[in-house]
Amino acid sequence: MSLFTRMKEGLRRSRDSVFKRVRDVLSGDSLSNTIEEVEELLILSDMGVETVESVTSALKERAKRSERPLGVLKAILVEELSISAAWKDASSDMPYVISVVGVNGTGKTTTIGKLARMYRAQDKSVVLASADTFRAAAVEQLRHWCDLTGADFISQGQGADAASVAYDALNHALSKKKDVVIIDTAGRLHTRHNLMEELKKIHRVISKLVSDAPHEVLLVIDANTGQNGLAQARKFLDAVNVTGIVLTKLDGTAKGGIVFAIMKELNIPVKYIGIGEKLDDLRPFDPELFVEALLSAD
Repeated sequence: MSLFTRMKEGLRRSRDSVFKRVRDVLSGDSLSNTIEEVEELLILSDMGVETVESVTSALKERAKRSERPLGVLKAILVEELSISAAWKDASSDMPYVISVVGVNGTGKTTTIGKLARMYRAQDKSVVLASADTFRAAAVEQLRHWCDLTGADFISQGQGADAASVAYDALNHALSKKKDVVIIDTAGRLHTRHNLMEELKKIHRVISKLVSDAPHEVLLVIDANTGQNGLAQARKFLDAVNVTGIVLTKLDGTAKGGIVFAIMKELNIPVKYIGIGEKLDDLRPFDPELFVEALLSAD
């Protein structure tokens, strides 16, 4: 199955719920009497009012010069998603340190497992740090992903000091010359001040071993939370330097438009999207492929 076909399958529910109707509305050669319907549909997609106004304004202006309004919309949507993401080669730093943050239930630990799988497929050695010492099942869940991917597992058990676990993992990676360290932080509620302070402490402590660590801070957001995901994200932005978003569960009931709202309102790139349960269903985000999959014909 090609990457595009897999993307289409993963986004089927999102496409069928809203974007198929957008495609149908714009299937003709004119925007007359359709722009308001397009606007309503895009709002229903969780795109956000500000983004929808920007998109429809550009569509009205640029469609005057084209006989293909659907093609114009695709181009506009790709532009909305094309924030320049600062991608660093994991081989440029050794070890390359990734801190993964997010609230409970977003698929954070599963995302870490899939990231480990991705790096292992690139022949990189990986260390997973079980710094989510707050939740009872977190340690065993991460151990399971290490067994599946062949990553090294560093833990001190439930209730241990999270920063100490992260420090041990980075120390291990330095001594064993490992390529990548991925830190699983507590799936904190964004309203829990003490857990946010713990996250800051983790980052301070690991920077004592590697001055510019963590090199990447990925915030995991469940696409099905819609606009609530934006509220979560803003709290994390206040606490740490988030460098990228991982948007999970886009194969569920998500409406897809939340991707646009995140990019527009937070000005942080979506770097990965989750479109299924399989190990390889975490994909680097490609704006053109994503828009084409959303608006493609079945």
